[in-house]
Amino acid sequence: MINGRRIGVVLPAYNAAATLSRTVAELDGKVIDEIVLVDDASTDHTVTLARELGLEPIRHERNRGYGGNQKTCYRQVLELGADIIVMVHPDYQYSPLLVPAMASMIAYGEYDLVLGSRILAQNSVARGMPRYKYVANRFLTFVENIFLRQKLSEYHTGLRAFSSTLLAGLPFERNSDDFVFDNQIIAQAISAGARIGEVSCPTRYETDSSSINLGRSIRYGLGVLRTCGQYQLHKHGLRHYSFLDFEPGAVHARLRSAAAVANPASEVRDSARADG
Repeated sequence: MINGRRIGVVLPAYNAAATLSRTVAELDGKVIDEIVLVDDASTDHTVTLARELGLEPIRHERNRGYGGNQKTCYRQVLELGADIIVMVHPDYQYSPLLVPAMASMIAYGEYDLVLGSRILAQNSVARGMPRYKYVANRFLTFVENIFLRQKLSEYHTGLRAFSSTLLAGLPFERNSDDFVFDNQIIAQAISAGARIGEVSCPTRYETDSSSINLGRSIRYGLGVLRTCGQYQLHKHGLRHYSFLDFEPGAVHARLRSAAAVANPASEVRDSARADG
């Protein structure tokens, strides 16, 4: 726990046997209350290894996709009563050591959603990020910041922390089962007025780390651009999309209430900003 908040970590796994032990070893058991691993019909021994590590994995009998895996993760961790949910890829690309820092930013009422940014870290390309992925990341982030009216350094990280109030209030079940799920849920959070923070996240690009191929990357990029367009069309009432069709005002009110309980000073600061 942190500040009386239960911390849950979700591990959306697919063929992660080569890296799972290292990932779990760096998860701080003194802080984390629940670990949920969902295996998306892996063909290696991810499930067997997870059990050896003391986890109780949930296995999809058929592959449901990256977004479909996250849906199961979030349903389960919310049912377990976690107040803060941190997604960590079990491929060891993102540092599990950042979980306490990210969870703290939410536990003390400063943010509702925290992203681990590879761009804020020193020289992502030198650390192994393929140059074409870096260029695509910067271009897509530039477009998203314009369409979503944000100033984030990146939207495409696999290291994220949510307050349960935010996550439970978003209709994430309506999102894609593919990789664009990640962008749709950020668009939903922005629509709800969530406060989004970032932390510098050094990443590892090793042989064992998972990566999508060029074709999937292109399809993902097009999906990101589509999400931007859909957000604007929905916002201005020109078209309606089910993943954005919810009551953001009600979610925002619950977020403000939860933040005030966690840290009354944060509510004072937010009110001062609004008055100013």
